[in-house]
Amino acid sequence: MKARILVVEDEDALATLLQYNLEKEGYQVTLACDGEEALMLTGEAIPDLVLVDWMLPKVSGIEVCRRLRGRHETSNLPIIMLTARGEETDRIRGLDTGADDYIVKPFSMTELFARIRAVLRRIRPGLAEDLNTAGDIEIDRVAHRVSRAGRDIRLGPTEFRLLDYLMQHPGRVFSREQLLDAVWGSDVYVEARTVDVHVGRLRKAINNGHETDPIRTVRSAGYSFDLSGR
Repeated sequence: MKARILVVEDEDALATLLQYNLEKEGYQVTLACDGEEALMLTGEAIPDLVLVDWMLPKVSGIEVCRRLRGRHETSNLPIIMLTARGEETDRIRGLDTGADDYIVKPFSMTELFARIRAVLRRIRPGLAEDLNTAGDIEIDRVAHRVSRAGRDIRLGPTEFRLLDYLMQHPGRVFSREQLLDAVWGSDVYVEARTVDVHVGRLRKAINNGHETDPIRTVRSAGYSFDLSGR
C-alpha cells in the first residue's frame, strides 16, 4: 500500500500541484494550510510522511517539526521540509530540528518522488516503491539497474531518469520542455534539442534485439512511453 502523506503548504497553487502529482503516483494525500492545522491533523491520525513548508501561518514549519519530534507518538515520523530558504545555515537548522530531508524550491517532481522514496526506504522500508515495471522492462531504483526480458541494460544517469519518468506515465505525451523540467530540473538551462539526443541513446540501449520500440515520437508534440507498438 502506498504511503499516506500530509502536505503542509499555505500556497494554494503549489499545494494543489503537489496533491495532484502525489496522488497520480498512488499516494494518499491530506492537505493542511498552516502549521496549527498540521499539528491538529497529526494528532487525529498519524500519516506515513509529512511534507512541510518552512514559512507557514500561525505555526512555522520549523516549529511543526520540533513539536512532532517532541511527541512520543510522532518522534520517528518521516519529515521532509520544502522551503525557499536555501542557505547552508537554514539547511543545518532544518535538519538539526528533526527534518529527515530538506528540499529547496523550486524543485522537480521527479526529485521530490526520489527523496520521498529514499526517506521511506530508510525509515519505513515496507512503504517504499523500488521497482518500476512495464511489459518486459524493469527498473530497480535501489540498485540503479534496468533490464528488458531479463537482459541487463546499461544506461547513463540521465537516460535512467528519463526512462523511469516516461514509464511512470504510460501513454502520456510529454513535450521536450516538460521532460526538461521533470528530468533535468526547472532551475537548469539545457537546450530542448538535448532531449532528442538522450531519447536516441535510450532507444539504442533498450531496443537492442527487440522489435518493439516503447518510446513513441509524436510529431510536433513530444514523446511518450507506449508498449502497444503503434
